[in-house]
Amino acid sequence: MTSKQRAYLMSLASTLDPIFQIGKSSLTPEITSAIEECFNTHELIKINVLKNCFDDPKEMAYMLAERTKSQVVQVIGKKIVLYKENKDNKKIELPR
Repeated sequence: MTSKQRAYLMSLASTLDPIFQIGKSSLTPEITSAIEECFNTHELIKINVLKNCFDDPKEMAYMLAERTKSQVVQVIGKKIVLYKENKDNKKIELPR
């Protein structure tokens, strides 16, 4: 992913509300599978890490990206934005 594409996705993500919240139980298999299922309908997902979760959000973002085969767009504070292209129902057209 180029920096131009990443910037475009960040601008789209700024208006999104978080779909998931990760709490003190951190990354459970249930949360990971729910996020993976969510990529069937959404290409861009924002996740909120709650204050009672003591894991590093950046590490969690890359772990989620690896498990769901998605890409980390950005991690700002306790917010994670992930992108996964949907080949069947493409909604986001990335700039070249």
